[in-house]
Amino acid sequence: MYLCVIMGWYSRKVLSWSVSNTLDAEFCISCLARAIALWGTPEIFNSDQGSQFTSDGFIGVLDSHGIRISMDGKGRFSDNIFIERLWRSLKYELIYIREFPTVSALKKELHAWFRLYNEEKRFHQGLAHKTPDEVYRFSQAAQDDGQRRT
Repeated sequence: MYLCVIMGWYSRKVLSWSVSNTLDAEFCISCLARAIALWGTPEIFNSDQGSQFTSDGFIGVLDSHGIRISMDGKGRFSDNIFIERLWRSLKYELIYIREFPTVSALKKELHAWFRLYNEEKRFHQGLAHKTPDEVYRFSQAAQDDGQRRT
């Protein structure tokens, strides 16, 4: 199975995720579209250079929303350190220690894990020991406040 995650860079909040049994662009495109529909349009979108992220469909969604594109250099895993850290935690806390007899069982466990990651489980030192949800809500409130003042 393949997993696509759209993460807010500042808050580290998982905004959207999707799984597929094929590594095509469509499940990534729908994951991106869902994140935009639920959370709004970011100024910049960063990804690696995977074929699903460089596909015409994926780039088309970004372009149609006026989102600037940032892609990491080949072999630059450290550019994506937040998402790499998420992959490591997910693998060691869920994937490697559980068995998933069906795709729906996997999706159910992923849903629960991401909820815990966003809302309860992750008190990041880099986020002043707040959860990604707390940081995201605070940053959105500050942004809304700034827009009201201008």
